[in-house]
Amino acid sequence: MDILKFFKFGLVGFTGLVIDFGITWICKEKLNLNKYVANGFGFLFGVTNNYFLNKYFTFDNHNPEIGLQFLSFLIIAIIGFSINTGFLYSLQKKTKINFYVCKIIVTAVVFIWNFGANTFYTFKS
Repeated sequence: MDILKFFKFGLVGFTGLVIDFGITWICKEKLNLNKYVANGFGFLFGVTNNYFLNKYFTFDNHNPEIGLQFLSFLIIAIIGFSINTGFLYSLQKKTKINFYVCKIIVTAVVFIWNFGANTFYTFKS
């Protein structure tokens, strides 16, 4: 495993996390959307940010097939989002842990999935 790429992926993931949490908070707390719908909007904004930063910063990838590559990244992210939402729902249903604390826990699990899948599929050299 390339530790530098893992670190960069984490740094990019942190920017996506800030965007994700920010959009989720705005949608849930200010727009009064359902927390899972708000989570979906947060995800969409975060994943778009993460694709472009990972493509050029983390993986220094210049594949001209941006559309196909973004689709691969998005499919991996949707799988990650499914894991995210399923675990988030389960943690909320079975525990009394705060929604945002649950979201942090779930985000750590999904991070591992996303790094591995994107390293070996989307941005493979």
